[in-house]
Amino acid sequence: MTMSKPTILIVDDEVRSLEALERNLSEEFDVQTAENTEQAEEILTDHWVQIILCDQRMPEKSGVEFLTEVREKWPDVIRIIISGYTEANDIISGLNDAGIYYYVTKPWRPEELILTLRNAVSMFELQRQNELLAIELRLSERAAKNKVGNRRQKLREAYDFDDGIVRGKTSPMNAICSTLSQVAPYDLSVLITGESGTGKELAARAIHYNSLRWNKSFAVQKCGSVPPEVLESELFGHKKGALPSAVQDFTGLFERTFGGTILLDEVCDLPPAFQVKLLRALQDGEIRPVGSTQRRKTDVRVLASSYKDLEAEVAAGNFRKDLFFHLAGVTVQLPPLSERREDIPLLANYLFKQSIEGLGKGSAGFTAEAISCMKRYCWPGNVREMKNEIERMLVMGDEKGFLSADLLSPRILMSASPEAEDDLTLLNTGQGTLKERVEAIEAKILRESLIRHRWNKSKASRELGLSRVGLRGKLERYHVVKEDDKATGAPVGVDGE
Repeated sequence: MTMSKPTILIVDDEVRSLEALERNLSEEFDVQTAENTEQAEEILTDHWVQIILCDQRMPEKSGVEFLTEVREKWPDVIRIIISGYTEANDIISGLNDAGIYYYVTKPWRPEELILTLRNAVSMFELQRQNELLAIELRLSERAAKNKVGNRRQKLREAYDFDDGIVRGKTSPMNAICSTLSQVAPYDLSVLITGESGTGKELAARAIHYNSLRWNKSFAVQKCGSVPPEVLESELFGHKKGALPSAVQDFTGLFERTFGGTILLDEVCDLPPAFQVKLLRALQDGEIRPVGSTQRRKTDVRVLASSYKDLEAEVAAGNFRKDLFFHLAGVTVQLPPLSERREDIPLLANYLFKQSIEGLGKGSAGFTAEAISCMKRYCWPGNVREMKNEIERMLVMGDEKGFLSADLLSPRILMSASPEAEDDLTLLNTGQGTLKERVEAIEAKILRESLIRHRWNKSKASRELGLSRVGLRGKLERYHVVKEDDKATGAPVGVDGE
């Protein structure tokens, strides 16, 4: 492939000078010639010229005057003066007014002139690349802003109270979501309480992404088991040398999240030594980095979550009352999963899809019996425990098959009988005869063994040390039957009862 030559325009009123320049330069450059400035302007209009080599002394106007006009109309063109006169005023004027790249004196040497023009071509290319990069950066910046904006919009949709928080039509979460959706647009402090794993951080994110601060940052700071000086540094920042590990200045969350929202997670474990400093920062809207004498304004919405009863902690003297009232502008209590039985199939479906994406391993879905077993389990670890259980089932299960009940952990299977809650009450309260209590345990063991062996009675009887006739008799006695599995193969979230 032949590369095109750079185009050079030579402007000179002396024909012999034009011919000499063209003869020496035409081998390496595409040479255009003009005997006056009018011809030169026509060539500049019709051709893409990279360099102008212009004589200084011409009848109608000087080279500097012409190149000054060129600078206004065609600023990208590299401008060079060639002259037999080296008056200081001409050179200064050429530099200041015409912005010339080089001043070539006559008589010129071909090799030196060619080298000068080569450098001028390189300069032209660098200018063009710089312009293109500047345009690309502007486009990239705009694209980056659009990408960030699109991602924030998707996050906002993901944490929508109607679609983002998974729940059933009669779920106890409905009333809570209604309260949070009313509170979200206003800069009120919200205290979210509930057992570990009930989704307190999810609720906080939903508040943020449904507030007027949704297009700013959301940050989470764990307060449990963090030394006061470290927590103060994380939230307020520090100056170099203020702490043994402070080798440079550090900007805390209150400044990095300016205009956004901070969740103080496990605020019930906040060190007493730091509670006063946090209260002052929240009241004054100012923070002072560790080791600094200057206070700085902040603009953040502070949300808090607690797995303990914070009012009880205040009564016990473990938490400041004034800080509690500042954090608990609105208080919501998230119910444990054991009180959200209707939501369990929907949550299982949601977590199943998440786990498939996270682990990169697929499955056809849950069997109805697996869903039924999960609905009857109390889930003391709440949603976090369910997520871990589903990931375990995916890893242990067949990628092309269904996740059946036998993949569930034994503790879940032992709670899987329809009478599981009644049996638990019978055992815990001490009511009932010894026979009734033993039979309750025996029924649980029978069901757990059968589910684990996929209702293969021969394997279950061998494991339990029973004959098939003996096993059949116990199943009839305790009314242990396989639940309707006609819905096997239905998608996750189908109620298996």
